[in-house]
Amino acid sequence: MTAAPLIELWRNDLLESLHLGHAVICDENGDIEAAWGDPSAVIFPRSSCKMVQALPLLESGAGAHLTTEQLALSCASHQGAAIHTNRVAGWLSDLGLAESDLRCGVQTPADEPELKRLHKSDESPCQIHNNCSGKHAGFLTLNKHLGGGADYELLDHPVQQACKQAFEEVTEETSPTYGIDGCSAPNFATTVHGLARAMSSFAVANDTSTRSNAMVKLREAMMTFPELVAGETRACTELMRAMGGKVAIKTGAEAVFVAILPEQRKGIALKVIDGGTRGAEAAITALLIHLGALDANHPAALKRLGGDMTNWRGTVVGTSKTAAGFVG
Repeated sequence: MTAAPLIELWRNDLLESLHLGHAVICDENGDIEAAWGDPSAVIFPRSSCKMVQALPLLESGAGAHLTTEQLALSCASHQGAAIHTNRVAGWLSDLGLAESDLRCGVQTPADEPELKRLHKSDESPCQIHNNCSGKHAGFLTLNKHLGGGADYELLDHPVQQACKQAFEEVTEETSPTYGIDGCSAPNFATTVHGLARAMSSFAVANDTSTRSNAMVKLREAMMTFPELVAGETRACTELMRAMGGKVAIKTGAEAVFVAILPEQRKGIALKVIDGGTRGAEAAITALLIHLGALDANHPAALKRLGGDMTNWRGTVVGTSKTAAGFVG
């Protein structure tokens, strides 16, 4: 199967842009309830699977002492605001470690107040500003428990092997390959169905086992602290707030998005093949509206799908909408 039309962008009466992709909704058993495009398409989940990468942190017992805020940060692609960096710095200090122990690389923060502060103080960004620094603090916590070497980001390191095992178990697929993510950690490939199946397992988790307990804690952390998962103005934060803390969602680079819906016992995964953020945010918004989890008229929804597109003078010039056949 080929990619399906998901999102259209209209300017006046002309279709200006079209986002194609793959999307899957899984039921409580991990079976496909609805799909568009090719459910068997193999993708890199990128940062959308951070809650899966955090499973060994809790299942090993290494993260038993962590706060709910720290668990949210372990799943985060944050924008380097003070609410993120202060907490990550404190976490490293609690471990007896420092910024230099991270292996995620230096990244300029996306948070405007923090970027202005750095400029005014003539400071340089550091690894704690990296959007994945919370995940890496989790890796370091697990590594301290396992007694592994300093280069915890390497494929053959016990930390990453534990992540791979958890990933393959919850997707119920053997990963066919891997890539190196922006933060230097391995990112294991799976199908869109496999990723949606993993999200449905988080949705139905209920504290009945070590893994289930870990899944509950991670999804609850994301829903409780959406501002730590991403940050102000970001889709993950704004849409989770719009849904009243009842759904956990997470984006990944190159237009991947997932959702965990505990009340409906469903999981969602999607990939927009052009890799653009606009299409992925609109597509996850459409799916959440389709399932009744998100109000189509909420400002956070209209910001990404169906709302007026305006130019710099405030003139309405277009709109985005779902393509025919997608959640219609």
